[in-house]
This record gives sequence, structure tokens and C-alpha cells, in this order.
Amino acid sequence: MVVMHSTNFYPAWWLPGPHAQTLWSVLCRRRPRLHLQRQQLELPDGDFLDLDWLPGGQGPIVLILHGLEGSSASHYARGLLAAIAQRGWRALVMHFRGCGGQPNRLARGYCAADTADVAQLVNWLRQREPDTALAAVGYSLGGNVLLKWLGESKTDNPLRAAVAISVPFLLETTARRLNQGFSRLYQAYLLHALKRSYRNKFQNRPNPPVPLDELTTLRDFLGFDDRITAPLHGFANVHDYYAQASCRPYLQHIHVPTLILHALDDPFMLPAVVPDASELAPCVRIELYPHGGHVGFVAGRWPWRAEYWLERRIPEFLATRWCESGALPINTAALNSPP
Repeated sequence: MVVMHSTNFYPAWWLPGPHAQTLWSVLCRRRPRLHLQRQQLELPDGDFLDLDWLPGGQGPIVLILHGLEGSSASHYARGLLAAIAQRGWRALVMHFRGCGGQPNRLARGYCAADTADVAQLVNWLRQREPDTALAAVGYSLGGNVLLKWLGESKTDNPLRAAVAISVPFLLETTARRLNQGFSRLYQAYLLHALKRSYRNKFQNRPNPPVPLDELTTLRDFLGFDDRITAPLHGFANVHDYYAQASCRPYLQHIHVPTLILHALDDPFMLPAVVPDASELAPCVRIELYPHGGHVGFVAGRWPWRAEYWLERRIPEFLATRWCESGALPINTAALNSPP
């Protein structure tokens, strides 16, 4: 189901345009202070994942997948964790390999195509707590990974619900969009972060896959992914990587109730990347909004009373799905109240 121009979100009048919506939370929001507990999960290939748990709470668990070079410190992760804490649920942030503050062990890192780590973590959670309801929320690249995994696993998936926000459904189109106009600033920022992570990882290791002095020649995502991401993760080239990693072809195979939230003015991509209803499984709902930017969706009458709408909509959806499945007692007041 595709819901066009839904009226549930009203963008703040004082944040006109997609860039203001995108940048406000990054630059201006005071992030909630949370004490998270770190856990390291060993992987079968000898690498590891850093997990940050929200302590306390009870009942269902929400798994959060961050975006490119994000972490549990990212504004969207902190905001959702705070909203989940107010609901009394549990949550954890899975850091993609190398994003938890220390380089991962193997030469490979993470990429938009790699769903095996999410599957490994969810399987571990299932074994640890077989009767606990699970849901997952993915932002941007994390949303792409989540949707791709849901489509790959089809009916063999233990999640009760999933939410994906600002997803780059077609990666090559997104990469080309980020090389145009003002969006090149986002590309420059993210490329700088990727190169910094690469240097930190390989500066004291012999024979890095790509010599460190070559990083300055990689000026866009197409170049970086062709020279580094694709070969490190077993793809023939950047075009092969983008084709296999893009989640859009997998949406019709999803069997978990899933909500996708997307703004048509997202400066990371073009509206043409958004799938139409014929490409969706019956259990997938896309809510499209004219405005909202990339992982923005900021509302509120005044800057000092900004409202972060995603932190209302996501828990609302999860609570509804969990109530329907019997994982939570039905509480109409809680479903309609802000986090």
C-alpha cells in the first residue's frame, strides 16, 4: 500500500525546504542523554559487532540499524531510544562492523548489501529470548539492509514488525543524486567519514587493500564504492554492487508487517527511486510526504519547541502491530499518546 501525501506529518514552518529539515537535528538538536550498555557479539567469521543496549524496560525488543557511518550517538538513534525508554520497552543499536568506535578485525567492513550480520544478531536474540517479541527499525542505509533482509528471508523471519526511514531504494540513482547541486555537501561529509574510518583501520596494518595516499583521488561515492566497497565485499565493480545491494527488488517478498516513511523532497535521492504499489507485498505500507528531508520530519510551532515526529510515528506503529499479535496488552490511550 502506498499512501500519497499523507497528512499525518506537518513540517515546521520555520524549517523551509529539504535541507533545513535534514540538517536541523544534526546541527541544532540537543540529544537525549542516555546511559547505554555495550556488549560485543562475536561472529562466525572471527569478526564482531558492537551492541549498545538501552537498560531497563521489559517486554518487546526494538533493534535499531543506523545509517552510513552512524552509531548509537546519531541524533535519530538517540531520539528513538529515548522514545522507547518512555514506553518501557527494550532496545539495542547494532553497530555495523567498524562503527562502534573501534575498527573491526577483518579487511572487509560493512555495506548496503550485507544482511548476514543482521540475520546473525536476530538469530542470537531469538535463541536468548525465544518468547520475546522483536521488531527492527532501519534508517537510510540501515533501512535498505533491513528491507533487503526481510525480502530475502520471506516467511522465515521472526520479526513481528519493521520500520524503514528515508531508504535509498536504488543505490546507483542515489549515488548520482548525491553528486549534484547542494547534495554534494552531504556526499563530501559522508565520504570524509568513510575515508577517516578506512585510515584509522589500515594505518597500522601492512598492505592495505587500497594505499592510503590513493584516498584523495576518490571524490564521489561511485569512485569510493568501485575502488573500496565493491572489491572488499566480493562484487565485480560498483555497478554490480549497487544492483545487488538495492532493496527495491526485494519489497514484494516481505512477509513481516512493515512501514516505510519517506519524504519526496529527500535531498539524498530522486522521487523516482520510490517503488509503486505493484512492487510491494501486501503487508508493506509506504507513507509518502511532500516534505521532511532525509531522516528529518521535524514539526512544531517554534524552534524551542521542536517536535520530532518520527519518534511518535514509529512507536505508534510498533505498538499497534504488537497489540494485534498479542505481544502487548491493548491500551488505546498509550497508542495515541506522544512518546
